[in-house]
Amino acid sequence: MKIIGITGGVGAGKSAVLDILKQDYQSFVVQADLVAHELMAPGNISYEKIVAFFGESILNENKTINRKRLGEIVFSQKEKLEILNSFVHPEVKNKIKELIREEEEKNRYDFFIIEAALLLEDHYEEICDEIWYIYAKKEIRKERLKQSRGYSEEKIQKMMDSQLSEDVFQSRCNRTIDNSGKIKDTREQIKKIVEYSFLL
Repeated sequence: MKIIGITGGVGAGKSAVLDILKQDYQSFVVQADLVAHELMAPGNISYEKIVAFFGESILNENKTINRKRLGEIVFSQKEKLEILNSFVHPEVKNKIKELIREEEEKNRYDFFIIEAALLLEDHYEEICDEIWYIYAKKEIRKERLKQSRGYSEEKIQKMMDSQLSEDVFQSRCNRTIDNSGKIKDTREQIKKIVEYSFLL
């Protein structure tokens, strides 16, 4: 089972690549964001740390964490964002390592796919066989975010500015998939990588 990390800037279309890998290949897909949400649920380890630090004002009536409220606090205060990340990201990585061990034992999949925006920052290259950078032209990414999420130009620019530059992604990833065009073109790029690198 090959372990592939998928990363790229916001709006690059990482979800479309994950769908192709699920549909066309024997791939077990894990999204770090969803694992983080799970670990932030009541009773889980990250939840306890977050509530102890940020207080109960971030909770909904049912005691779940109000992620919007928490986000408003941390994104305006960098040091608090770093503290939040220290509560969540190591636990996410540990959980993903656990899932890899389980799937290696079951031997059901050819690929274990990890998608995370902070894949490079959190040093997932330590556990991945390869890291793939999903690239799309900046204007295309902006248009996608406006259409799919209704974000303003200002919000999109702020998000893009907070992420790694294209040069850093290119230099630290093993492969680049250009997802600027039609989905069939993206599918063809993935097919070539899989067939020539892993299966032949």
